[in-house]
Amino acid sequence: MGVTAPARFPSDAGDGPPPAGVDDAFAALADPVRRRVVELLAERPYRAGELAAAIGTSPSTLSKHLRVLRTRGLVQETHPEFDARVRIFHLRSAPMVELRNWLALAERGWTEQLTAFARHLAEDGQGAGPDADGTGVDP
Repeated sequence: MGVTAPARFPSDAGDGPPPAGVDDAFAALADPVRRRVVELLAERPYRAGELAAAIGTSPSTLSKHLRVLRTRGLVQETHPEFDARVRIFHLRSAPMVELRNWLALAERGWTEQLTAFARHLAEDGQGAGPDADGTGVDP
C-alpha cells in the first residue's frame, strides 16, 4: 500500500517566510513556552509585552522564543501604523494546516495497518476474542 505525501499549501497573504514544514513546526513546538505562545495566539493577536505577562516570563526570554517561532514560520509580527515600536504577533494558519494534514495522513496509515492486522488475526481464528482466562493468549 503506497503512501502519498501531503499537499503543499500556499503561504498566508502578506510578507514573511513561507509556511513552516512539518519538521519546522515540530522543532518550534518542542518547547513548552513556545507551545503556550501558540495556544495564546490561537485565541487572538497579542503584543509582545502582553505575551510575556501572560506566560510569566521576561521580555528578553520571550523575545528568543518569538524569534524561533518567527523563523520557523509559525507566527508573524506586525507593527500598527500609529507606533512602529509596538510589535503585535499573530499565528499563521498555513503551518498549522500543514501539520494537521500530516497528522491526518499518519493517522490514516496507522488505522489501515491496525485494520489489516485485526483482519489477519480474525482470519487465523485468533481474533475471536479472549480465551478462558481473558488474556487472548492460549496456554
